[in-house]
Amino acid sequence: MKKIIAFSFIVMNCFFLQAQTYKEWVRKADSCYTAKNYELSVSYYEKAFKIEQKDYRDLYDAGCSASMAKMNKKAFKWLNLSIDNGYENIAHIKIDNDLKPLHSEKEWNKTIEKLQKKLDIIGANYDKVLEKELAAIYTDDQEIRGEFMNVYRASKPDKKKIDSIGKIMQRKDSINLIKIMKILDERGWLGKNVVGTQGNQTLFLVIQHADLKYQQKYLPMMREAAKNGNASPANLAYLEDRVALREGKKQIYGSQSSKNKKTNKICIAPMIDPDNVDKRRAEVGLGTMAEYAVKLNIEWNLEEYKKELAETEKLENTKQ
Repeated sequence: MKKIIAFSFIVMNCFFLQAQTYKEWVRKADSCYTAKNYELSVSYYEKAFKIEQKDYRDLYDAGCSASMAKMNKKAFKWLNLSIDNGYENIAHIKIDNDLKPLHSEKEWNKTIEKLQKKLDIIGANYDKVLEKELAAIYTDDQEIRGEFMNVYRASKPDKKKIDSIGKIMQRKDSINLIKIMKILDERGWLGKNVVGTQGNQTLFLVIQHADLKYQQKYLPMMREAAKNGNASPANLAYLEDRVALREGKKQIYGSQSSKNKKTNKICIAPMIDPDNVDKRRAEVGLGTMAEYAVKLNIEWNLEEYKKELAETEKLENTKQ
């Protein structure tokens, strides 16, 4: 479970929102997880799961909260339900810091074996050599970012450590990019039917973390792959937005944040047609802006956003 949120707005959500629907309970549980109130997060996930237990991502996140709350029995229950409902990322579950407290339990190996057996059945016809290579690249990409965020989110971040880990991350990214470019150039954007969900996700992650010129090179390939069902439309949306902003344009799906130059606070980077952003997000399988804003520790107010966007554009035009 990897969520980057500060405390103020989250704590407010954690204690004062009157949740009733499944999504509202999950949103509240997520807020409490970020506020490090893991026990309360678990209690809200329990309320959500009394309504339904279908989304493997929520079940997985609930397992993370339970692990951090030292409720190991619940953690394993939810992790196993997550696997039953579609969770497949074995590389991630092995390196997730939230789940490390479970590693010493006998049930941990059983859970990993269960997931591996499921993947063996699903991936009987996968390219095993390539799948293994992509799993290693995924671990390289995500593990170092986990280290970086642990230092970055500390109450008193150590700048030397941040710089040191940042350099290691850049080096790993360069090596991973060379490997991924070779795969893409020789075989194209491979779907999960060839390399599995995790392998397919790895292709996106490495390009998403690359320099603009490489993102521009492979964006058309990913667009075509998404049309053919070989790439996630949600992942494509993230890449589309990142490239647009780097090219000096407005993003489409509101997936990218930035710092307000006047207030120095996190905000949603400029986007086209904010009134219809939730419609565009729904079309690619992303949640609403209000749901996404909670993960960034900001409150989404469409009218306020449009007002701030107009002011920013006016300021930029004045400078020109």
